[in-house]
Amino acid sequence: MKKTVRQLLLSAILLLPIWSCMTNRVPDGYVPYEEYVKKPVSDFWKNATVYFLLTDRFQNGNTDNDLVLGRKQDGAKLRSFMGGDLQGITQKIREGYFEALGVDAIWMTPIVEQVHGFTDEGTGKTYGYHGYWARDWTRLDPNFGTEADFAELVEAAHERGIRILMDVVMNHTGPVTEQDSQWPDAWVRTEPTCTYTGYTTTVSCTLVDNLPDIRTGSDEAVELPAFLKEKWAQEGRLEEEMRSLDEFFKRTGLPRAPRFYLVKWFRDWVRKYGLDGFRIDTAKHTEASIWEELKKECREAFWEWKKANPKLVIDREDFYMVGEVYGFGVGGDRAYNYGDREVDFFDNGFESLINFAFKSDASMDYEALFSKYNTALNGGPLQDVSILNYVSSHDDGSPFDATREKALEAGTKLLLCPGGVQIYYGDETARPLRIEGTEGDANLRSFMNWEDVQDPTTQAVLEHWQKLGQFRQQHPAVGAGIHRQLNAAPYFFSRTLEGTKGTDKVVVALELPPGPKQVPLFETFPEGTVLKDYYSGISVVVRSDKVTLDSPYGIALLGEEE
Repeated sequence: MKKTVRQLLLSAILLLPIWSCMTNRVPDGYVPYEEYVKKPVSDFWKNATVYFLLTDRFQNGNTDNDLVLGRKQDGAKLRSFMGGDLQGITQKIREGYFEALGVDAIWMTPIVEQVHGFTDEGTGKTYGYHGYWARDWTRLDPNFGTEADFAELVEAAHERGIRILMDVVMNHTGPVTEQDSQWPDAWVRTEPTCTYTGYTTTVSCTLVDNLPDIRTGSDEAVELPAFLKEKWAQEGRLEEEMRSLDEFFKRTGLPRAPRFYLVKWFRDWVRKYGLDGFRIDTAKHTEASIWEELKKECREAFWEWKKANPKLVIDREDFYMVGEVYGFGVGGDRAYNYGDREVDFFDNGFESLINFAFKSDASMDYEALFSKYNTALNGGPLQDVSILNYVSSHDDGSPFDATREKALEAGTKLLLCPGGVQIYYGDETARPLRIEGTEGDANLRSFMNWEDVQDPTTQAVLEHWQKLGQFRQQHPAVGAGIHRQLNAAPYFFSRTLEGTKGTDKVVVALELPPGPKQVPLFETFPEGTVLKDYYSGISVVVRSDKVTLDSPYGIALLGEEE
């Protein structure tokens, strides 16, 4: 009997112990890391649209897992688990929500098991709903669902050509609570707190009080914490986990230092599920070299998974990593300056970094914004790498358009700017970023405002983002091509990409009158070319270096239809 895609994926998961003994085999098309010559980032990732969501705040697909591990919904406002889960994300994947936005990859907040308890420091009683307080990196947090749920989510996404990025935290454990003991001193430091006056005071320190810092710079062998072994024994998997660790350290010859346990555990997630890449949290707060170590193992695991699951493979793209290096931004140096040392994270395992400059750059006029990014990304210091621009995020208290009064402008500038894109859940629906009675970054993390989507105003915002997103996805020239202003007023520009898959060209007009109009093309397309306006959906033909368009919109997004 022919197996379904899901059955094939679950079969691959069951075969993991066998494959863990076969890691010396080189998958077809794989180049060993020691022989790998780093290439410029692909046009795909230079133009990618990544949808970032809080797993707990997007969609509740299973109310049975809303309260687990003794947790309660008794935290300060927006600081308890609220029920969002993996099944909810899968529902939206299958409904086509992400496809309608032109999303290429989904990045969800960390899904590993969080501390069971809560803290009450400064902002009120807070649980680890956000995913950045790990307790056990080898297990999925039951508030988010089961491993079967995760396998189903990855399968549903891959079937639609959507990649899954796991959010990785290697800098710190979760805080110490009444329910959660501290990791051993050999694993973590609890002081000093970072002062950010140089490299050491940014890396060898705790980000905040009561957030134990993993000793990522140590090569000293450490034993597993007793609490973790006891936990695994209670769950009936101690022998399996210990055997797997022994195999990993024997194969690699690496010391049993804290960071290599984490490398192994994250490697397992990639090998088991076929994750397409990582978003790395707090990257500048660890020794940059550890990301190359992580990349080596996870890249190998990704290719092993591809070889074992050919029917589930999307394409031949390599394993992808994007880093959060707070303070990095277009217009500054490519390397991050600690004050007494510079580190180029692009030379340490990363294809891409999050661009913290865009939220302020978005206040520029269109041409100033687009030209700045074109200069940096095409022939400038970021020529062969990629970035992720954003207008709002989960911990940025100064987003562009904090009051959501410029939702259409935000979409236009973000989705038409050179570079990759990070859509934070609710950007496309003007989800509020200021919630009465809420303290700090919890303001940015309300539940997805699905109830607003039927409102005509919100629906118009969503449709605007969808049209721009689909145009971008169909035409990699938008994010990866060369920008050229064609006309100042009304404002027209073109993007041209001479890529590995041929030439892609687009012309965009942003200040047109509604109704019938002619759009000059400035010799971008030859006579007789059939173009589609991706905003109105109307097809037009090039005549005398222009097209005639009759639409009620002031925007035209012109390109050849595939």
